Amino acid sequence: MLSESTMEKIFLEPSRVTPLINFDPDEGILEMKGRSSPENSIMFYQKVIQNLGLFAESGQENFTANFAFEYFNTSSSKCLFDVFKKLVRIRDSGKDLVVNWFFEEDDEDMMEAGEDYSDLLDLEFNFIEIEE
Repeated sequence: MLSESTMEKIFLEPSRVTPLINFDPDEGILEMKGRSSPENSIMFYQKVIQNLGLFAESGQENFTANFAFEYFNTSSSKCLFDVFKKLVRIRDSGKDLVVNWFFEEDDEDMMEAGEDYSDLLDLEFNFIEIEE
């Protein structure tokens, strides 16, 4: 039986209302991509947030987080804020953290959303424009 404090890989296929999520603690990577408007955002993101907290306490040295959202709703944005708070903990635990925020070239709203998270949490983002 797995204890509560065991980090696990998380891979969720994207759907119409949920993003692709790939969390691989062995590789030190988190990817989130697509649309996020699940019925229950807190339930949807809970496991990722929990695992990121465990990662902050682990021995792994490097962590890369890639975000490429087309859309997220208000409740998802609150959960994403919690994800970024865990990334701050990872950084503050002395690990090398890279946060990449991908946005489509004409999507100023998504670029600004990334800038807001970056500013609110004093977390450095790489802003990467992608062609639609």
